[in-house]
Amino acid sequence: RGATFELRNILVDEPGMSPMEVWCNESQERYVLAVDAAKVSQLEELCKRERCPYAIVGTAETNKHLTVNDKLLGKPAVDMSLQVLLGKPPRVERNATRKRYSETPLDFTGVSVEEALSKVLQAPTVASKNFLITIGDRSVSGLVHRDQMVGPHQVPVADCAITLSDYNGFSGEAMSMGERSPLALISPEASGRMAIAEALTNLAGVAYGSMNNIKLSANWMAAANVDDAALFDTVKAVSREFCVPLGLSIPVGKDSLSMQSSWQHDGKTNTMTAPLSLVATAFTSVKDVRKSVTPQLVNTPDTVLLLADIGGSKDRLGGSILAQVYSQVGSECPDIDNTAQFKLFIESVQELVENELLLACHDRSDGGTITAIAEMCFAGHCGADVTLHSGENGVLGSLFSEEIGLLMQVKKSDLDTVLKVFTRNGIDNLVAEVATVVDKLELTVAVGDTHVMQQSVTELKRLWWQTSFQMQRLRDNPECADQELAQVTDATDPGIQCKLSFDPTDNIIAILTTKPKLAILREQGVNGHVEMAAAFDRAGFECFDVHMSDLVSGRVTLDSFSGIVACGGFSYGDVLGAGGGWASSLRYNERARDQFEKFFARQEVFALGVCNGCQMLSKLRDLIPGAGHWPDFNRNTSEQFEARFASVQIESTPSVLFTGMEGTILPVALAHGEGRADFTGVESPQVTLRYVNNHGAVTEQYPLNPNGSANGVTGLCSDDGRFNIMMPHPERVFRTIQNSYRPANWGEDGPWLRMFRNARLWVGQT
Repeated sequence: RGATFELRNILVDEPGMSPMEVWCNESQERYVLAVDAAKVSQLEELCKRERCPYAIVGTAETNKHLTVNDKLLGKPAVDMSLQVLLGKPPRVERNATRKRYSETPLDFTGVSVEEALSKVLQAPTVASKNFLITIGDRSVSGLVHRDQMVGPHQVPVADCAITLSDYNGFSGEAMSMGERSPLALISPEASGRMAIAEALTNLAGVAYGSMNNIKLSANWMAAANVDDAALFDTVKAVSREFCVPLGLSIPVGKDSLSMQSSWQHDGKTNTMTAPLSLVATAFTSVKDVRKSVTPQLVNTPDTVLLLADIGGSKDRLGGSILAQVYSQVGSECPDIDNTAQFKLFIESVQELVENELLLACHDRSDGGTITAIAEMCFAGHCGADVTLHSGENGVLGSLFSEEIGLLMQVKKSDLDTVLKVFTRNGIDNLVAEVATVVDKLELTVAVGDTHVMQQSVTELKRLWWQTSFQMQRLRDNPECADQELAQVTDATDPGIQCKLSFDPTDNIIAILTTKPKLAILREQGVNGHVEMAAAFDRAGFECFDVHMSDLVSGRVTLDSFSGIVACGGFSYGDVLGAGGGWASSLRYNERARDQFEKFFARQEVFALGVCNGCQMLSKLRDLIPGAGHWPDFNRNTSEQFEARFASVQIESTPSVLFTGMEGTILPVALAHGEGRADFTGVESPQVTLRYVNNHGAVTEQYPLNPNGSANGVTGLCSDDGRFNIMMPHPERVFRTIQNSYRPANWGEDGPWLRMFRNARLWVGQT
């Protein structure tokens, strides 16, 4: 189809752009939609309701011609036949020469195990990424089952991500990544195979069934005219020779073939070329996300740690993190030497996960076996007694080789069953017992009959955290970085603790049959409304999506609602202050303000504001009866957006949401940049939630108090308890399965569901 467009209908913020710049710029926030002409009015109504900028820019036509008119300049900016645009171009031919790669053997003369481990743990590829992870919202949608943080100490060592399909069932999706770019300096083909293999091994702890269920995305990066032969050979090796025998397809991907930069300095031309890289992303559907394990070791002596070594003790170190930290490359790198054997390994592990025979697992692709075991100890807050077999590259090879391999914790009582699976598939020679868990925070390591290391797990964790700590200290409030380092390296920290003052299995609304109407209120940029509706729906409400534009226009009134909930997100992008733009859109619109004042005056209704909604309602405290002492919420003390899983204590107040929950301590998801409660006068007497540390004491210490609020304040209610505000997101963790960490004895309903049921019970009693 051809088309006619009007260039000046396209919305731009920079009027000085040329026609070519308007037509060709790659604005990431834009979508181009083809809409039936009869339904354009519906699109316009939708965009106006959502306050979404839009423009009708042209029409599709049957003639095969593209015209882009420019009414400003008075002539077409583009006027061309589609044959020119979409016609078959001549095939490109390239002449490429295969080149020699690194052939210099590694030399680790004089390198001690302790020194090597210290350097490897601090290498950016291995070290904690906490400083990056916690500044991104990882709980939005309420459909996240597995984020990066693992265990009661919230250690960022997860191998893959797992999300839920809906708010009721247990099906979902899993995603992982793999990349082995440094190996391309030795063998491009090996780097491609190992990237795919790492993505698959990272998915090993999730029961997804057949490998045919996995789909891959391939992101290729190379320097054109430099690595053409390597790119050709690697694509062939990955697709035809590796993925096809595995039954895998790569339906999507992208390429960036400009990975070379040149510049002039002192009259000389300098060039920097990145190694050929394949970043592989693996996706799969999952029937039951509960059939998954993490790298968190279960701290019990009745288990053993197995290593499945697909490298067959070759222990090749070329391109490894160990080589990199000593500024070397090497001449021999890990590879998949037997594709059929690798497939049997993946199928064996899937059988074990499906039958729930694994307690924990972790791949060793970044840093080798010793690094993977150390990370498992960090997550489990325990130690390990390790004995490895000596392979072809001695002690350092046994410890730091990144051949494809998986560490698996199993019960001793299940060991025979587990080993029989590998035996049946003919790969039992690749599996060996390598460690036992010890309660003492100490890592003891032997290779063969030689004792090589005994170090404190706490000190190893300090090294592993150093890179994140130093980055965080430069970027954020350095005092907060210091406090977090002290907290994560506190050997006495018991991790997240839960204390319940009620029975979460007690469905207090079971006898109620009616469904009161609840307004799920949002403004432009709010993104937490769906999970909020899901939580209140499960608690017995009929939820309605109400946009502020509905109230402003008069399309909707609040007269029939028993409650309103202002949800989290980034209203107006927070450019007017957290919740400030939202509050102003209400305060300075007579119709909307009148609706809210009438609603707040009714004695039979309640309201809740969470995150951005909390900030918004706090700015309207003069309109809300009994809310005059509510604080403002200002920039976090850390000077960063904080996305955490922190513990709060529920205080004794008149709040209609927390009846019967007083004294409870629970972890909860939170995600905000401006959550520090700032009281202009005395603190409100109606504080519902306070941050507590892992010993149960109210805290102002970062990161257990992520925003720095005095006395841990993070939730409040009005004097009569009908109106509540809070910064955390209980609506994202109302099911047990949504929690980043959860005690093993919790059932389907998470303890936070009680808060929503309390609201329904209160409405039924008024």
